[in-house]
Amino acid sequence: MLCTEDRAADMPPTPEPAEHVKPYVHVSLSTKALHFSISEIQSRMQLDDPDALDLAYTRTMMGFLLFHPQPKDIAMVGLGGGSLAKFCRRHLPLARIEVCEINPHVIALRDEFVVPPDDARFKVLCADGARFVREHAARCDVLLVDGFGSDGQPARLASQRFYDDCHDLLQPGGLLVVNLHRGHPRHDLHVERLRRSFEGELLAVDDGELTNCVVIAGTGGRFSAPGASAPRRPKGLAPTAAQQLKKAFALVESAWRAQWPAR
Repeated sequence: MLCTEDRAADMPPTPEPAEHVKPYVHVSLSTKALHFSISEIQSRMQLDDPDALDLAYTRTMMGFLLFHPQPKDIAMVGLGGGSLAKFCRRHLPLARIEVCEINPHVIALRDEFVVPPDDARFKVLCADGARFVREHAARCDVLLVDGFGSDGQPARLASQRFYDDCHDLLQPGGLLVVNLHRGHPRHDLHVERLRRSFEGELLAVDDGELTNCVVIAGTGGRFSAPGASAPRRPKGLAPTAAQQLKKAFALVESAWRAQWPAR
């Protein structure tokens, strides 16, 4: 890795369990949402389709399927209402999925959001995401990071060391997918840290609502190496899932063409 300077210095301390804020659930006629405050939605579920991706940024994060359509091992940092976890479990039946969530109060609401119980290919852990990534025993094909708390994006999940550790957790050719808030005062710094950890192998995609930026970063010349493949619509994806992701796929493809117009 290139980015090893001050790796210990930029890792903030792990919050104590008593510091975790309890979220609350708001139910409307058609949706159920997870909140830490009334001004921001952490996660939202359609009551008539609990496995659907209701928020635009979650659909954009699934744009990784254009580059890695059949991952076998998926790790996630941040459970929330379980939108990404449920979608992956339903529509990627060959994948093993492990989700890390630091806030026990969030995990306590998993039944409210119809998050399935743990089984042989699906597991939710209560653990610190930075430590989970750094100490995980096995590499994964795709790592999804959507770790927001009551105070927004935790510093420990946006440090140089964390992004270095994310790189090291991935299999050769693996992908990191990170949800970033466009309005964060350190947004540009976070993107630059990702660029350094992944040696420039990244694609930044706006979610279409000008609130979130999804960064897809790859290992081993994933995007820039000669012969690197352009995004391709995944084959075998259920029609319901493909329809949900149609606009998100178009956003990723557009960002790709803008970044590499000669391809």
